[in-house]
Amino acid sequence: MPRMKAAMAAVLVMEREGVSQAFGVPGAAINPLYAQMRERATISHVLARHVEAASHMAEGYTRAKAGNIGVCIGTSGPAGTDMITGLYSASADSIPILCITGQAPRARLHKEDFQAVDIAAIAKPVTKMAVTVMEPAQVPRVFQQAFHLMRSGRPGPVLIDLPFDVQMAEIEFDIETYEPLPVYKPAATRKQVEQALAMLNTSERPLIVAGGGIINADASDLLVEFAEIAGLPVIPTLMGWGAIPDDHRLMAGMVGLQTSHPYGNATMLASDFVLGIGNRWANRHTGSPEVYCKGRRFIHVDIEPTQIGRVFSPDMGIASDAKAALELFARVAREWKAAGKLRDWSAWAGECEARKHDPRYSRRSDFDCVPMKPHRVYQALNESLGRDVTYVSTIGLSQIAAAQFLHVYAPRQWINCGQAGPLGWTIPAALGVRAADPQRRIVAISGDYDFQFLLEELAVGAQFRLPYLHIVVNNSYLGLIRQAQRNFGMDYCVQLAFENMNVPEGEASRSYGVDHVKVVEGLGCKALRVQRPEELAPALRTAAAWMAEYEVPVVVEVMLERVTNIAMGTEIDAVHEFEPMAEAEVQ
Repeated sequence: MPRMKAAMAAVLVMEREGVSQAFGVPGAAINPLYAQMRERATISHVLARHVEAASHMAEGYTRAKAGNIGVCIGTSGPAGTDMITGLYSASADSIPILCITGQAPRARLHKEDFQAVDIAAIAKPVTKMAVTVMEPAQVPRVFQQAFHLMRSGRPGPVLIDLPFDVQMAEIEFDIETYEPLPVYKPAATRKQVEQALAMLNTSERPLIVAGGGIINADASDLLVEFAEIAGLPVIPTLMGWGAIPDDHRLMAGMVGLQTSHPYGNATMLASDFVLGIGNRWANRHTGSPEVYCKGRRFIHVDIEPTQIGRVFSPDMGIASDAKAALELFARVAREWKAAGKLRDWSAWAGECEARKHDPRYSRRSDFDCVPMKPHRVYQALNESLGRDVTYVSTIGLSQIAAAQFLHVYAPRQWINCGQAGPLGWTIPAALGVRAADPQRRIVAISGDYDFQFLLEELAVGAQFRLPYLHIVVNNSYLGLIRQAQRNFGMDYCVQLAFENMNVPEGEASRSYGVDHVKVVEGLGCKALRVQRPEELAPALRTAAAWMAEYEVPVVVEVMLERVTNIAMGTEIDAVHEFEPMAEAEVQ
């Protein structure tokens, strides 16, 4: 039996499980693992500037492609606690990432040793498994179990904490006899699917709500196939956006209090039956169950059995992986349609499609004022970038407006931190997406505050040649919180503006505070500032040329009017449209 350091066994298992990329920050307590990674030279490594950023890079890497598992590595103590936000974000959105931390030697764990913290206990609530490995011989099997858990059932993150002496210990391990454990995913039965279709057949105005579980399961094609066979309109959730192309006749818009379309909310309110697949009925999608559920019945299909009934009790629940369920839904629906057993919903689908193109349900974006409204920025992105683009965003008015105005045409073209929404997520996540796919056209979207949170990570993009386009919509405000503070009659501690003495007198950006262009350039990247609507398209062309020439991130900062309220509300039937709707309506 071959003998090796336990840290080498960990590296060999990761290789066998398909890992080829890691993100992290070396440190004394994790150096044994790095030494073995260096010796093998099979796992590329991107050096983050902040360990939280490494965890978000791993998230972006996983979210970019089906089958990916991002790996983030840090030393003991604060490195692990810094990565908790990434673990929470990954757990909330069902994203498998592997977090590996160093730890003090076993004999000093209870002696308050330097940077010794019980990171496994801290991480347990936001992981599928969090463990400090106390026996060297367990290392390869703990890693084996980690990959099994990350991929099985509802996907999610795992943390493995490795004491220094455990990494260094010699163990017997033969990688040639190693095999990954079979992945477990629950699957719907034909009987369940037939019962669900029979219930659907009793409805007049049914919808599919398509969640992020469909994208995680790589089942978007099956969703479209089933929707087309049955003629069912589809409402994607924010995490399911792209599962059906925006311009598909059955794509009926998004529903919710913020990241929604007026025609989507109107269609939901007009429906009488909802088949939810791979979704979790998030409150910003539903609002109150009293409004969302009134007058309609529900079937809920989800990979996690305890997710069914968590928010409200459906009329039928099916514990199943989205892909397994949709394969059966498509097959049985095709059989029933051929036999004349499936109801014809074409009139209802036509009504939904007509609503989608009705100006009364379209928001206006063609503003030409200076300073600019954010709506105009997203119009320019739609006009200039076309269909083949991947957007990365996390939270704030910038993300909400992006979801209201942008168009997404394929799965994994909208990469968004859904439930956790940590500020600073966008830059490292975009870098992780770029590391996963060197050819993809990537556009990140941030408000100025999100951009400033982990701004230093742009240096990672410069160092490792990870080019992407970053749109910063700058209103020098915590815009979403300012808008929420309207309910309290205040505008308190949310202004980021100050007179920047280093910006020349007379320049419009002087009163906005941080000079993002200079900061970006100082980090080794390229940047330009846009003041007027007619400058947007030329700036995007310049940015594309710079990315090709310099192979670094390029930032386009767009100066916005300081206060713009973005459409949102407290219920799906009470969304406040602050700006006028499409011109065709008001004429």
